[in-house]
This record gives sequence, structure tokens and C-alpha cells, in this order.
Amino acid sequence: MSKPLRATPEARRRDLIAACARVLAGGGAAAASVRTIAAAAGVSPGLVTHHFGGISALVDATYDHVAAQVAAALEAAVAQAGDDPHSRLSAYVEASFAPPIADPSLLATWIAFWGLARGDATIAAAHERHYAGYRARLESLLSESGMAATRLRHAAIGLTALVDGLWLELCLSPGTFEADDARAITSAYLTSLRGQ
Repeated sequence: MSKPLRATPEARRRDLIAACARVLAGGGAAAASVRTIAAAAGVSPGLVTHHFGGISALVDATYDHVAAQVAAALEAAVAQAGDDPHSRLSAYVEASFAPPIADPSLLATWIAFWGLARGDATIAAAHERHYAGYRARLESLLSESGMAATRLRHAAIGLTALVDGLWLELCLSPGTFEADDARAITSAYLTSLRGQ
């Protein structure tokens, strides 16, 4: 009988990142411990330290992974919107409230990242890095849709805050409104930006 194949280091890292995302989604920032994540991945706690050096680096890698998935989904929505600049901007913003992004576990994971960013410099840097990229992409799409350069920064900050606020409410108060309502709210805001 042959020995079972050992997972490659990259596969093990992916498994730990997936387990970390599940733990954050299920238990929030308070659940992010080496033991809990190792148990969720079905490995010994020593493997977390071996592959990441500690919990902060694992959460950082998980943030990078989740943010990359979100960015890819947003860009796919933009690509499907065609060439019209207003449609591309709307698609980018409204995709936050459609699958695969508008998923309760993803929303819960994102809230956990926010909580961890307040007390961990590594996670705070990851947060700033990803949000800076998101705002820069919004500024680019706003510019393409004809917005004056002097208004881009504030508009991107406002849109980011609106999307985050709606995400937070969808996660914490899911019966208050639906993803369709969030898309309608962001659509109305984008219309108001064009009218200014």
C-alpha cells in the first residue's frame, strides 16, 4: 500500500487561508486564533506558524486572497458592462450587491477584517492597501464617466463609504433590506453625482 501524498506547501497555505476565511466568517475577529484556524483546516497549530509565522500574517494573506476575489468579481462586472463609461461605473459599484460578492459569509469575513485592522498594524496596512486600490479604481471609472478631476477623490470616498455602510447593514440587519435595495440606493447616488 502506498503512502498518501503530502500536500504541497502552496496547497497547505491555500487550505489555511480558506480555513481562516471560514473561521472569520463564522466567529468574527474574536475567533481568529491559531488553534481555531488549525482545527478548521484539520492540521496541527504548528503548521500555521510554519507556513505563516503567526496569526497576523495568516489573516493578512487571507485578506489579500479575499480582496483579490472581490476585485476579480468587480472587474468581471465592468467587462460585461460594455464600453459605456456610465454603465461600467454602475456595474463596478452595484456588483458589490450581487453574487459572488453579496454572500453573507463574505460580508461577515470583511467585517472581521475591519475589526482586526483596528488593533493590528499588519492588517491595518492590508486594509489601507486594498481600499486605496478600490478608491483608485473608482476614481478612474468616475473620470472616464466625465467627472471633473477636482471631484474624483471625494466622490470615490463617498461611494466607498456608501457601499461599506450598505454591506454592514446587510450583514448585521439582513431583514432590513435586500441586495436589490442596496443596488437601487447606489444607482440613485451615482445618478445624483452625474447631476452635480
